[in-house]
Amino acid sequence: MYPSDLTDDQWKVIQPFFPDPGYDQPKNGRPREWAYRHILDAIIYVDKTGCQWRQLPSDFPPWGTVYTYFRNWRLDGTWKKLHDALRDKVRLSVVKLAQPTAASIDSQSVKTSVKGGPGL
Repeated sequence: MYPSDLTDDQWKVIQPFFPDPGYDQPKNGRPREWAYRHILDAIIYVDKTGCQWRQLPSDFPPWGTVYTYFRNWRLDGTWKKLHDALRDKVRLSVVKLAQPTAASIDSQSVKTSVKGGPGL
């Protein structure tokens, strides 16, 4: 529907990182209305376009639902697990070790204000 939507191949790769449909169903609560893939498409849309959560097009799930899933997945570590697994997969595909063995730190400082301005 949108250029930012997940392709079938992309969804196959990341689908295992999201719980089965019944995972977050309360025993006596209302059943979940939205598929995880549709929620992820909405999250990616916000990321790609930079729109506000409340400005999601109406063919996505309600913004509050989308944001709640985004936040819960951040808090429970789902995004980190997904990131780490995709990073490892990409590194292995280019014949590197799954985990990086080095890092670089830039210590350059940027001046943001004048030191000792008037009156100091």
